[in-house]
Amino acid sequence: MVSIEINNLSEIRQAAKRFLSVVRGNRIFAFYGAMGAGKTTFIKAICEELGSIDNVTSPSFTIVNEYITSNLDSLFHFDFFRIKTVEELFDFGFEEYLSSGKYCFIEWPEKAEEALSPDTIVVRIDVYPGSVRKIIIEL
Repeated sequence: MVSIEINNLSEIRQAAKRFLSVVRGNRIFAFYGAMGAGKTTFIKAICEELGSIDNVTSPSFTIVNEYITSNLDSLFHFDFFRIKTVEELFDFGFEEYLSSGKYCFIEWPEKAEEALSPDTIVVRIDVYPGSVRKIIIEL
């Protein structure tokens, strides 16, 4: 387990760099955290570090967003907050995204944990007083 502390928003890009150095080779991540913990904000910083040329936004209503990087690679960002059943994921081919070898960032994974790949890395974002966040990576 690795922990990265973010004391304010100005440290998020450095935290994203550290995250990527820690998780080398892994591509599927399940982000757990309360509403407003900063899951989307942290994923945005990670995608920017990976070279996303697209605007990274929450896929709350679309369930999945695809971002293209400067080297024309794809990054996939999921938000399961609004799904009601796991079957909804299979309706849009979720398993194909997981097996693509591309980065997959999943928010609200607790809504469909049984659909996650066994090699999914759990990432927890804990909120502390002030604007402190602790990113806990379970390797």
